Amino acid sequence: MNFDRKYLAWALGYAAVGIAFGIVMAASHNVVQREVHSHTLLVGFVLSLGYGVIHKLWIERLMPILAKTQFIAHQAGTVTMCLGLLLLYGNIAPATLLDPVLGVSSVAILAGVLLMLVMVLKANAAKA
Repeated sequence: MNFDRKYLAWALGYAAVGIAFGIVMAASHNVVQREVHSHTLLVGFVLSLGYGVIHKLWIERLMPILAKTQFIAHQAGTVTMCLGLLLLYGNIAPATLLDPVLGVSSVAILAGVLLMLVMVLKANAAKA
C-alpha cells in the first residue's frame, strides 16, 4: 500500500473515532473529553488527510526511508497524544505522569511535520 492510501485509511479511522467521541459527548451532555475529540479530528484526521494528499500529488516514491520514518513519527505521536489526553481528561492518570508523554508525543508530531517539509522540498528540487 502506498503512503497516500495508508494516510487516507488512518485519516478515516481517526475521523470515525473523533466523530464517535462527539456523539458520546452530545448524548451524555458531558464535554470533558472535547480535547480528545478535537485533537483526534485535527491532528489525526485533517493532518493525516493532508499528508495523504501531499503524497498523492507531490511526493513520488523517491524517499522511502524518510517517508516511512515520517509516517511512523506522525502515527505514533498522534495515537500517543490522543490516548494521553483521554487518560488526562478522564482523570484516569495524573498530569505529572502524563505531561512527559504528551510532550514527547507533541515532539513526534512536530518531527513528522518537519520531515514532510523536507520531503516536499526534496521532491521539488528533484523535479527542477
